[in-house]
Amino acid sequence: MSAATQDFCPCTSGALFNECCGPLLRGDAKAPSAVALMRSRFTAFFLDDVPYLERTWHPTTRPPALGLDPNQQWTHLEILGTHKGGPLDSDGSVEFRAHYRYGKQRGSLHENSRFVKEHGRWLYVDGVIGD
Repeated sequence: MSAATQDFCPCTSGALFNECCGPLLRGDAKAPSAVALMRSRFTAFFLDDVPYLERTWHPTTRPPALGLDPNQQWTHLEILGTHKGGPLDSDGSVEFRAHYRYGKQRGSLHENSRFVKEHGRWLYVDGVIGD
């Protein structure tokens, strides 16, 4: 799956891919906030961009290998809330619901994710799965 520069971003921000998550995934820009990193990571899941997911996962919690299920298709993201995670913060959290299709079934993942900013870069640490 790919996103063209003129397409709306898969993170459902309403912005064009090339003006939203595209520069982050290409490495042309850094996420300015925890929620921006969350959106870009959803887009990476949508696009099966494992290298980006690994680069933005804190090394102390990143699994040794990350394999994505090709049968799971991420469809859209809802940001439910944020705590801290702004440009002047060193940590923050984002509560979200990510929707997917798995074959003919539909489902969602509800998570409250923790992020830290180290050396000017936001990184995903871990998350607590909700209902």
